[in-house]
Amino acid sequence: MNSQITSKVLMIKPVKFYYNTQTAVNNAYQKNLEENPELVEKKALNEFDTLVNKIKNVGIEVDVIQDTSTPYTPDSIFPNNWFSSHQNNTLIVYPMFAENRRLERVKFLPSLKKIYENESINIIDLTSFENEKKFLEGTGALVLDRVNKIAYCSLSPRANEDVLEEFCKLTNYRSLKFHSTQNFNNKETPIYHTNVMMGVTENFVVVCLESIPNLKERENLKNSILNSKKEIIDISLNQVLKFCGNVLELKNSQGKCYTLMSKSAFEGFTKEQIDVIKKSSEIIYSDISTIETYGGGSVRCMIAELF
Repeated sequence: MNSQITSKVLMIKPVKFYYNTQTAVNNAYQKNLEENPELVEKKALNEFDTLVNKIKNVGIEVDVIQDTSTPYTPDSIFPNNWFSSHQNNTLIVYPMFAENRRLERVKFLPSLKKIYENESINIIDLTSFENEKKFLEGTGALVLDRVNKIAYCSLSPRANEDVLEEFCKLTNYRSLKFHSTQNFNNKETPIYHTNVMMGVTENFVVVCLESIPNLKERENLKNSILNSKKEIIDISLNQVLKFCGNVLELKNSQGKCYTLMSKSAFEGFTKEQIDVIKKSSEIIYSDISTIETYGGGSVRCMIAELF
């Protein structure tokens, strides 16, 4: 039986965290306020440490890998994009859009293998798709219903349909693909990662249905969620901007469930939506406003589950 949530995760403590110009090409959530880089790094590290401590304090195991200054990997804080972990010690390594993010695989894969050093691991490598300029950025591009084996995917420059179908073929998942957009500067822009507008937990799904302009795709997604017997928390496009879709559920060693999110997301949810979450899961939130601003990702992006 597959499990939706785990009690062990990987996080990477960054070095020289700052605005990544290579990812900003199609991540409209990044903002460069041009603060002093050393100040940005200091604030980001404080936000990182605070979040790690909050997760550890409830009994969830966190493996922290320390980044190094060379080669420079400005987005190392978001490890869920270059690999995902699955039952039976399977690791999948993904093709990445930004060239400087591909360095993360080279730098951190040996440390990831050490975590599994006493067990045999199966590595599925999809990185050859980079030669065709086709990308699928891990559990940023894929929002997985691990129990029902459904791979939800909002197609974008970071989420290619061909790579998605290869992932599904190799893992026996069923793909449910759609297109989601958000208006930036009076232009409808593809949402760069599915996990910005959607998050799947054991009992509920946070999703922005209004971000999907194609009504048939919207209905297909809604029906798939309902058929999986999960409650829908339908968020607005404004709530997407506050990273309400970027949530992740984990459990501690006693099996207690926690939904992790940023302070921005927590304050963005309505009371009714918070009540739905609290029915099955305690909430942990943390202020990561610097990371959200410069990195364009939130709490879920910072956490790679280990199964």
